[in-house]
Amino acid sequence: MAWIKTVEYASASGKLKKLYDRLKGAGPVERIDNIMMVHSLRPHSMEGHMALYKNVLHHSGNQVPKWFLEVLGVWVSSLNDCGYCVEHHFAGLQQLLGDEPRGLAIRAAIEARMPETAPLEPAQILAMGYARKLTEAPASVSEDDVAALRAAGVEDGEILEINQVTAYFSYANRTVLGLGCSTRGDVLGLSPNNSENSDDWGHT
Repeated sequence: MAWIKTVEYASASGKLKKLYDRLKGAGPVERIDNIMMVHSLRPHSMEGHMALYKNVLHHSGNQVPKWFLEVLGVWVSSLNDCGYCVEHHFAGLQQLLGDEPRGLAIRAAIEARMPETAPLEPAQILAMGYARKLTEAPASVSEDDVAALRAAGVEDGEILEINQVTAYFSYANRTVLGLGCSTRGDVLGLSPNNSENSDDWGHT
């Protein structure tokens, strides 16, 4: 599942076992996504990753719809050629959106690198343009890009959310791609959906 040694749930102990128990949630099924298991030799690294992920993508304080944050995650992951994150987060996107044809149309636009053809609002398409620029040429992003989002009706706090989700997925993509993490054994679409409690990491 990765190019480095990982510790399976059954062999975990100490802090790693405690973190795994938080990740798998209630019930007898020992489901630990490979992107988290790849941190198993350094549990503190896993803890940092999960805290960032939960607060950036799954927090009740966010105002951008979660399904669109997932769109951005799929988009950034596609730009970075990270199939692992594309598949996981497209499954999550479809669950949240509840509209399979629309989700497939969004994915088709992403794969064609033509977000302007996606069934999205103009401000959301503009956000995808910002995310693309930040992903592919971060030093080229300027205040004008932020001003354009604001002019389209995106509030500054929402701009921050878009920025953070874009930045997080570039980090996650590089974690996966740099360590050879695969989806083998994973259940696609699981996520820590209890947005009211940032300490609840249980995946459902």
